Amino acid sequence: MKRNKLSQVWASVLLTAVYWMRNYPISIVASFLSPISIVVIIAFVSKGALVGVAVEGALITTFVLNGIMEMTDISHLKNDFKIQDMVVASPTSAFSYIFGMSLSSLATALPSIIFILILWSVFVHTTVVSALTVFAAVALLMILAISIGFFLATRTSDISESYQFTTILSLLFTTVSPIYYPISLIPMPYRYLAYLSPITYGAEIIQNATGYLSISSMNLVLDWIVLVGLTAVMLFFAIKDLRWREA
Repeated sequence: MKRNKLSQVWASVLLTAVYWMRNYPISIVASFLSPISIVVIIAFVSKGALVGVAVEGALITTFVLNGIMEMTDISHLKNDFKIQDMVVASPTSAFSYIFGMSLSSLATALPSIIFILILWSVFVHTTVVSALTVFAAVALLMILAISIGFFLATRTSDISESYQFTTILSLLFTTVSPIYYPISLIPMPYRYLAYLSPITYGAEIIQNATGYLSISSMNLVLDWIVLVGLTAVMLFFAIKDLRWREA
C-alpha cells in the first residue's frame, strides 16, 4: 500500500514537473526571471542596503508563485486532458493527489531555489534557530499558496480562467506584500493595506528572524497565528472542496 502511494506521488512529479522541464527547458529560465530581476532592481535602488531582504523576497516569491501556478496545471489536467477523471476513478486518494502535485511544484522550482540559496549564503546571515524559523515560515507559505491554487482550480472550467486568477494573485502577493523590503518603509496609513495579503505575515516572520525587521513579541505571535490559521483553513477547504468524486 505504501509503495502504491509513493508510485502515485512520483507519477504526479513525472507528469507535471520532469516532463515539463525536459521538453520545455525555457520554463526553467522563466522561473528565474521574476524573482531575480526584482533583486537586481532593489539592489540598485537601495545601493546594496536591501540586497539581503531582496534575496529573502526572491525565495518567498519562488515558493509562493510556483504554488499558485500549480492552479494552471491542475486546471489543464482536469479540464483539457480529463486526467483527473482517471485519477479519481483509481485508488488514489485526494491527499495523495494534492501531495504529489505539490511535490511537482517544488521540483519545478528547484533550480531557482538552489540559485537563490547560493545568494542567501552570501548576503543573508542566519543562526540555526533563525534558519529553522525561515524554513517553517516558507513551508507554510508554500502550503498556503498551493491550497489556494487547488481551491480555485476546482472552480475553474477553463485554463484561460485559471491564468487570470494566477495573474491577479501573483500581483497581489508580490506587490502588495512587502517581501523585498521591510514593511517599516511603507508610510502610514498605507501600511495597513499590506496586511490584506497573507504573504505579509510570513515575510514579517522571516525578516524578523534574520534581523532585517524588528517587531514586538506580540506582533510576532500574531503573525504566526494568522499564517498558521490561514494555511490550515485553506488546506482544509482545498481537500474538502476538491470535489473528488464529482470531478
